[in-house]
Amino acid sequence: MRRTRILTAVLALAAGLLAGTPPALAADSPAKVSLAADTYTWKNARIDGGGFVPGIVFNRSEKNLAYARTDIGGAYRWQESSKTWTPLLDWVGWDDWGHTGVVSLASDAVDPNKVYAAVGTYTNSWDPKNGAVMRSSNRGASWQKADLPFKLGGNMPGRGMGERLAVDPNKNSVLYLGAPSGKGLWRSTDSGVSWSQVANFPNVGNYQQDPSDTSGYASDNQGIVWVTFDESTGTSGNATRAIYVGVADLQNSVYRSTDAGATWTRLAGQPTGYLAHKGVLDAAGGSLYLSYSDKGGPYDGGKGQVWRYATATGTWTNISPVAEADTYYGFSGLTVDRQKPGTVMATAYSSWWPDTQIFRSTDSGATWTRAWDYTSYPNRANRYTMDVSSSPWLTWGANPSPPEQTPKLGWMTESLEIDPFDSNRMMYGTGATVYGTENLTNWDSGGQFTIKPMVQGLEETAVNDLASPPSGAPLLSALGDVGGFRHTDLSKVPSMMFTSPNFTTTTSLDFAETNANTVVRVGNLDSGPHIAFSTDNGANWFAGTDPSGVSGGGTVAAASDGSRFVWSPDGTGVQYTTGFGSSWSASSGIPAGAIVESDRVDAKTFYGFKSGKFYVSTDGGATFTASAATGLPSGDSVRFKALPGVKGDVWLAGGATDGAYGLWHSTDGGANWTKFSNVEQADAIGFGKAATGASYQTLYTSAKIGGVRGIFRSTDKGATWTRINDDAHQWGWTGAAITGDPRVYGRVYVSTNGRGVIYGDTSDTSGGGGTDPTDPTPTGACAVTYRITNQWSGGFQADVQLSNTGSSAWTGWSLGWAFPNAQTISQTWNAESTQSGSTVTAKNVGWNANVAAGSSVSFGFTGSWSGTNGKPTAFKLGDQACTVA
Repeated sequence: MRRTRILTAVLALAAGLLAGTPPALAADSPAKVSLAADTYTWKNARIDGGGFVPGIVFNRSEKNLAYARTDIGGAYRWQESSKTWTPLLDWVGWDDWGHTGVVSLASDAVDPNKVYAAVGTYTNSWDPKNGAVMRSSNRGASWQKADLPFKLGGNMPGRGMGERLAVDPNKNSVLYLGAPSGKGLWRSTDSGVSWSQVANFPNVGNYQQDPSDTSGYASDNQGIVWVTFDESTGTSGNATRAIYVGVADLQNSVYRSTDAGATWTRLAGQPTGYLAHKGVLDAAGGSLYLSYSDKGGPYDGGKGQVWRYATATGTWTNISPVAEADTYYGFSGLTVDRQKPGTVMATAYSSWWPDTQIFRSTDSGATWTRAWDYTSYPNRANRYTMDVSSSPWLTWGANPSPPEQTPKLGWMTESLEIDPFDSNRMMYGTGATVYGTENLTNWDSGGQFTIKPMVQGLEETAVNDLASPPSGAPLLSALGDVGGFRHTDLSKVPSMMFTSPNFTTTTSLDFAETNANTVVRVGNLDSGPHIAFSTDNGANWFAGTDPSGVSGGGTVAAASDGSRFVWSPDGTGVQYTTGFGSSWSASSGIPAGAIVESDRVDAKTFYGFKSGKFYVSTDGGATFTASAATGLPSGDSVRFKALPGVKGDVWLAGGATDGAYGLWHSTDGGANWTKFSNVEQADAIGFGKAATGASYQTLYTSAKIGGVRGIFRSTDKGATWTRINDDAHQWGWTGAAITGDPRVYGRVYVSTNGRGVIYGDTSDTSGGGGTDPTDPTPTGACAVTYRITNQWSGGFQADVQLSNTGSSAWTGWSLGWAFPNAQTISQTWNAESTQSGSTVTAKNVGWNANVAAGSSVSFGFTGSWSGTNGKPTAFKLGDQACTVA
């Protein structure tokens, strides 16, 4: 499944692309901002996977330490105890959204606590910032960053090749990074703190997927694509002598240094006409294995080969599992068994039909077996069984004819790794999940091995729209690549995505406000309808009929009673219908490409927005009239919604930094608008259950308020705002959609561009609002929970929850304790800490000073220990002793 997912508002995020507009008709008084008046718990609505995993990296010196990288959704660390993945880059903020694209990972074999990530999403103008190399000394719990003078492309063509980032296994202060865009090979000699170009490296690459692409996406030079060391040519503390580098050049794809990077030479006798996607060095066997494709991937590739290079003699041997003439795919995924030299595996990553293929050899490539073979075409015999009961949607609801099967073994299988400590465990990434097995060696004995998803905790969907109806399922989602889901339980993986039809990407969905069983969705599909309807709250669907000219989903709106629909598809103008879209009529008075929404009370009232103009229809979408209001954003990076239960009550968020940008409110169906003067920027707006005693629904927005970017809540119609996320939970770009839950106060659903659907629940069970920053200094009772969440040799990570168990709110706090075993704090988040001897004081940061009675605040830190890592037994809030849980 193709995954060139690009931010919906990427043009709006780039400076200077939208023209400015005059002030709005009216402005309210400045909004009061309260930062983190209570504590939120953030989780994913479970989907498990949903996106491309181009890289899996096992540490070579510590068992069960593994990482995964995604193209737009950050990086993850494997948790062996729970068999789950832990996200490591949720702290990446709005301005640095491109750093959620991870082009390479490296885990330090000398010091397993260290891990590195090369980040950046696009090398062209879509990502306005340069790339960076992140470094962590605590396995990704916290990071430091080295900015680079060029861009990196975690979501660019060729992203499955690698790894481009590598740590010298003998002298771990030395790292190499292969750069795209003709920027060459780079080296760090201070553990990733600073980087410089290897000036004498002879080839910066020249391969472009499509040189004619004027956007710079497919025409980028894919550059240096992998680095690998021959650890046998060095000794501990001394730089490794032999280093191999893969280059995106069809004629000159592999280079070597034998003097620790001082000089470089093209390997003589190497294959030409191919790109080396991977180079895996088996030092024990003296072999460099290489997987080749005629294209850069991850989608393309028509021919391929696999070769072995003898490092001692310089002999090249073609060990391809099949003759080149019989390939219709390229090879990429490549791994060796570190416990059994001579065992090597490779994938046919671009074999889309009928399935991917995995090859295995136990004699250094002299002979191979396949994961599946034809018996008599089209019938197949598989060496494996597949159990997708934990992620049942991986069948896609399909019923294919042989030789296709469901679920598929995979596609875009560019990452493949045998656990270096366990010959039975293998993991590989696909375009939708991470699969794995724990009985791989059954392959060699003639038995079947079992493949299961090994993906829990790794959430990688791009979210386009969200809806939380007042009845039925609490959450409906419109997603890229996997269409969308109906969640009846947020903690469980839904049994199936939306089907009948399966959109490759759902672009918009809506439900009838007073009849939530009626749901409509629109999306993209290579061939087939672009609209679907449900009469049972999204559990089952049937396709509608497209009007002439439709090429994509666009946006759609359902009448409040479900009697009619208005659709603004790609490829043609706005359309309306009564019933379920068996025929459509063109709407007049509104331009093509307008965003459409419905009034949530009046079934005949619909709204639209396009290029600074707001449009209203009172006849069911047949005709629209432009509002006379001015001062709205001039571009189309806008999202607006009508409030349930109140006719004509509309909220609009959007804009750009060089023009009108913020939050607007209309109470007369868009005729007049009030702009919130202290909401500097806003990109999405949603509604949820009203707070106790409040007469108006709770507002949620992804916005910049009070100089701070975050997720905000208002319980008083926008008069005051509370930031409800924190710096550890930012998820890059969150501007596509947001909605509260109409049944659960405080619950909010947040869209991300690659981290799935995030939802937050408040600890403020009273349903109250923010606190006044003039409240008195903290007094009264308190309680503390101290929890060690991760521990390794010499280091640990801990979380502290401080609860206000008194009757008065706090407007600032300072918590003190003493470590019992001379532990030392190295880094703190969500608090400011000082330490003198064993005594520690942790104080609030600006956004979490306010803690309501009955609420709590959390912070965390990493530290060092030796001998014993005992927990503190006493905590004080100022002079007040706290109860220790």
